[in-house]
Amino acid sequence: MVFLEELFPMLYFGRMKGKTRIFSESMLQAISQSMATTSCGETDLETCRDDSAAQILKFVAIAAILVAGVTGVAIPLVGKKRRFLRTDGNIFFAAKAFAAGVILATGFVHMLPDGSSALSDSCLPKYPWSKFPFSGMFAMVAALATLVVDFVGTQYYERKQERAKASEAQVRPSDMDGIVPLIEAKDPNVKVFGEEEGGGMHIVGIHAHAAHHRHSHPHGEESCDGRHGHGHSHGFGFEDDDDDDEEDGGIRHVVVSQVLELGIISHSVIIGLSLGVSQSPCTIRPLIAALSFHQFFEGFALGGCISQAQFKTLSTTLMACFFAVTTPAGIAIGTAISSFYNADSPRALVIEGVFDCISAGILIYMALVDLIAADFLSKRMRCNVKLQVLSYFMLFLGAGLMSSLAIWA
Repeated sequence: MVFLEELFPMLYFGRMKGKTRIFSESMLQAISQSMATTSCGETDLETCRDDSAAQILKFVAIAAILVAGVTGVAIPLVGKKRRFLRTDGNIFFAAKAFAAGVILATGFVHMLPDGSSALSDSCLPKYPWSKFPFSGMFAMVAALATLVVDFVGTQYYERKQERAKASEAQVRPSDMDGIVPLIEAKDPNVKVFGEEEGGGMHIVGIHAHAAHHRHSHPHGEESCDGRHGHGHSHGFGFEDDDDDDEEDGGIRHVVVSQVLELGIISHSVIIGLSLGVSQSPCTIRPLIAALSFHQFFEGFALGGCISQAQFKTLSTTLMACFFAVTTPAGIAIGTAISSFYNADSPRALVIEGVFDCISAGILIYMALVDLIAADFLSKRMRCNVKLQVLSYFMLFLGAGLMSSLAIWA
C-alpha cells in the first residue's frame, strides 16, 4: 500500500508533464503557422488583377484622400473665426454630431467585422483562433486602455494647470490687497468644502469650493436661463464658475484630440497598407470614394477637437498635417512593398486583424464617450430642443451613410 501511495503522485506528475509538453508543442506549432508568410491560396479577386491600372488608381487614391483629409481637418481650424463655422455655433455642433456618427459606424461596421473576419479566416490554424473570440477581446482591451489613457491624461493636465495657477498666485500676492472677502455666516463647527483647518482657504481649496457649488446648481429651467440656485457670493477676485467650466472643457478637449488622433492614425495606416498592396482595380475603385468620405468627416471631428483645445499654432499644424498624410503615406508604403508583401498570408491576416480590432475599440470608445456623450449630455443640448432634433438627425444620418458604404467597401 505504501508503494502504491508513493507511485500515484509520480504517475500524476508524469501525466501532467506530458500534457504540458503537448500543449507547449501545439502552441508553438500554432504560432509558427500563424506567422507563416506563404499564401493560403488564390482569392476571388485574382481574376480582376491588373498591375498597371491598379498603379494609376493608387496615385488617384493618394491625391483624393489627401485632399479630403486636409479639407476636413482644415474647415474647423480655419473657419473658427467665421460666424457660421465657429466652434460654439449650432452648425458646427450638428456637423460634429454627423462626424461622430461616421466614426462610430467606422468602428462597429467596418473595423470590427474586418478584424473578426481576418482572425477567423480559414487560413489560420483552428487552434487557438477558432477557439476564442479574439476580435471582441482585442477591441475590449483597447477600449479599456483608452479609458485609462483618457483618465490619466485628464488628471495630468488638471494638475499641471493647478500648479500653474498656484505659482501665479504666489508671484502676484498684491492682487489680494484691499480686497475684503465676503464670508457668509455659518456654523463654526462646519467647514466649507475646500477649507483648511485654520479657517483659511488655499487656492486649490477655492477652486474646489467653486466646483462644489457648481455641481449643486439646478439642472432645470433655471439652469438654462443662466440663474444659479445658491444665494451667496464669492468675493475672492478669482474666476467665476463659467470660467472654471471653460477651463475644464479645454483640458478635456486637449486629451480627447490627442487620443482621438491616436485611434484614427492607428487604423489609417492599416487601411492605407491594405489599399497599397492590392493589385485589383475592383478593390481599389470603391475604396477611393469610401475612404475619401471617411477621411473627410474623421478630419472634421478631429479638427473640431483640436480647435476647441486651443493648441498653439505649431502644435495645431503638426497634428492636422500628421492626420492628413497618414493614410496616403500608408498607401505609398503598401505600393512600395507590394512586390514582396503577401496580403493573403497568415501573418498578414493576424497583424491586420489585431490592428483592426484595436482601432475599432479606440474609435468606439472615443465616439460614444468623448464625442457623443460629451455633447449630447451637455447643458447646451438640454436647453435647445431644435438643436437636439438636428443633432440626433445628423448623428443617425452620419452613422447610416457610413454603414451603407460597407456594401461597396
